[in-house]
Amino acid sequence: MFYTTDTNQHGMAHDPFKAVVAPRPIGWIGSKGSDGTLNLAPYSFFNAIADKPKLVMFSSSGQKDSLRNVRESGVFTASLVSRHLVDRMNASSAPVDYAVNEFALAGLTARAGEVVDAPYVAEALAALECRVTQIVQPQDIDGKAADSWVVFGQVMGIHIDESIIRDGRIDMGLARPVARMGYMDYADGGADVFQLARPKA
Repeated sequence: MFYTTDTNQHGMAHDPFKAVVAPRPIGWIGSKGSDGTLNLAPYSFFNAIADKPKLVMFSSSGQKDSLRNVRESGVFTASLVSRHLVDRMNASSAPVDYAVNEFALAGLTARAGEVVDAPYVAEALAALECRVTQIVQPQDIDGKAADSWVVFGQVMGIHIDESIIRDGRIDMGLARPVARMGYMDYADGGADVFQLARPKA
């Protein structure tokens, strides 16, 4: 099959776009507002985009609480969603009022960052502490603004639980990162880990 996205006439029960762009890592974004309100929300539009310097991004569809907080504070955290935390990640995605603390809602511990003033998930096996470098509202080919905002952050500190370190590397079979697959589907990234060496020149 083939369809053009201007009409989006794919004939399927659900739009397949996000299922094609998969798997996508989940950025479990922790932030704090200027009034001290804590927020935790999962974003499947999340990824690492550079290594030197270490940069990550997450994209907010609409003006959500995380976006409000990072605009005010200039910092955020991104905690790793492992398989054992997936239900609590899902609980933190509930559409609640700004004043509701999703850490508490999901039964999680909010731990203050070491180098940024934002909380991360203490139960997570890894977490990134980030400073905002840019917030961009992308445009379509006609120059019309999308109803999304992309937050870029430079990683200033990294937490790793030593229980998942083996032979000087993070063991993904132990970390079991969860990925979004589209629709309501998720994948356990530690379930079928294999290695593949790049070809030499």
